[in-house]
Amino acid sequence: MKDALVIIPTYNERENVETMVRRVMSLSHPFELLIIDDGSPDGTADIVRQLQLEYPERLHLETRQGKLGLGTAYIHGFKYALRHGYEYIFEMDCDFSHNPEDLLRLYDACANQGYDVAIGSRYVQGVNVVNWPMNRVLMSWFASWYVRLVTGMPIHDTTAGFKCYRRKVLETIQLNEIRFVGYAFQIEMKFLAYKYGFKIKEVPIIFTDRTKGVSKMSSGIFKEAVLGVIKMKVNSYFRHFDRY
Repeated sequence: MKDALVIIPTYNERENVETMVRRVMSLSHPFELLIIDDGSPDGTADIVRQLQLEYPERLHLETRQGKLGLGTAYIHGFKYALRHGYEYIFEMDCDFSHNPEDLLRLYDACANQGYDVAIGSRYVQGVNVVNWPMNRVLMSWFASWYVRLVTGMPIHDTTAGFKCYRRKVLETIQLNEIRFVGYAFQIEMKFLAYKYGFKIKEVPIIFTDRTKGVSKMSSGIFKEAVLGVIKMKVNSYFRHFDRY
């Protein structure tokens, strides 16, 4: 059984990817890193290939043709992690909105404190967001409030994209049935972990908006989350959440 794999989807992240790889590789725990690049025209994947010469055992690359969506990238990465026997599987952005140092705290929550899912949470201790305009902060905070209201999940940051899963969570969730690709994907994964009764911990982090590259946020992604949550909740009444 391998230990910990950090999955980072990329699209046009040449300004960030080398620094991110080196930061993860320099941590005190020997995380392995899987970059999933959706055919970035800026050469992101080429930079990763060069870095693989320095970190041949710990840095992995999967390339896909075209921009296929955040959710499908993570599903691709989850299946890779399960095939290769990793016990702890992480989601993380490449733009440094997530501090690589916090990987150690998420790992500790699952590996040493007995939790099945650890969420890097912006809202479990107030609002810990840097460099976002107020309208973006309010939209994100109210989105999480709305999701809690509809789903009943006791999670403050329901759209968070910085997480650690124990292997058994991803083995239990039926990955081929995940339908959403944007923020709703993040909500759906948490909702399923909650419905299956896994132990979830929110680890407080400070989220810092990207300073390099271009944000992938769009109104369509937000609309998917708003409408998708209701559909997800209704569908949950018609399925069983048994763990074997």
